[in-house]
Amino acid sequence: MPDARYDTQDTSVTSGQRIRELAVFILLAFAIWPILSVAFVGAYGFIIWIYQIFTGPPGPPMHGH
Repeated sequence: MPDARYDTQDTSVTSGQRIRELAVFILLAFAIWPILSVAFVGAYGFIIWIYQIFTGPPGPPMHGH
């Protein structure tokens, strides 16, 4: 037997809601996520750079040269 609660719900989406959702998606997909991605990669590179300032570059140690 079907549940009567689901028969009375209004599932229609207004055009205003659809436009707002599309605008938020575009903002996230083409502005916020790319900026955050570049920021995280830049921060990671900065951390590696600072680490190598204190510990030296990777590779075998030099032997008296």
